[in-house]
Amino acid sequence: MFFIATNVEDHVDQRDLEEEKKQRDLEEDKKQREVQDEEDCRRRMYDLSLYKRGDLLEVPRTLFTHFGIYLGNNRVAHLIPDIVPLFSSNQDIIAEMVTNDRLIMGVLAKRASVRVDTVEDFAYGSKILVNHMDHVCSHPPLDGEEVGQRAEKMLGSVAYSLLWFNCEHYVMYCRYGLAISFQTYQFCKSVRKVFCSRKCALLSALTGVGIMCYLGSVTPLTALPTILIPFLIWMAS
Repeated sequence: MFFIATNVEDHVDQRDLEEEKKQRDLEEDKKQREVQDEEDCRRRMYDLSLYKRGDLLEVPRTLFTHFGIYLGNNRVAHLIPDIVPLFSSNQDIIAEMVTNDRLIMGVLAKRASVRVDTVEDFAYGSKILVNHMDHVCSHPPLDGEEVGQRAEKMLGSVAYSLLWFNCEHYVMYCRYGLAISFQTYQFCKSVRKVFCSRKCALLSALTGVGIMCYLGSVTPLTALPTILIPFLIWMAS
């Protein structure tokens, strides 16, 4: 009886182990199918056959439009701000997809690099426009291979400025030979309309007079800015 009971217990334990193994295998197969389905969904969302080497790609991201140069084989070169390299030298972490939070912090820290990512990581889930700038820029685009070579030569860390050298400056130089940014131009134009206006000149003059009245004194230190600043804004308006 003891011999029979022992054999039964061993058989039950073996059966439990087999069931656990089958369950693990099913879970692994499910994860693999989910990963494969996600990859298939991305492929359907971004048809790589629509892009060729040297194409200028643009996608909306947060408050502005992001630009990149397609290099072929599902690779996009783009200049993107990133705060992570400022605190870590781990290339595995740096190579991860740059999220909006990392991007915005990189803009504030003025830290950026020209890197290569997949089309999916570059697009960040947004719709991609191809060579839209060809209808805006008066200069014809360069040959696709030359565009790709220009983009690859600048890979690595670069000086970054939101107004004077951003992702649009980079792609415009690569594709057209002109480091310009229409986004920057529109931003500066809007700022100029606000600050270089007659209303702003009048407001600055009233502010200066109000400060002098509050202080109860008229001195060269208060009178000069009250006169000079509104005058300069008026002449620039």
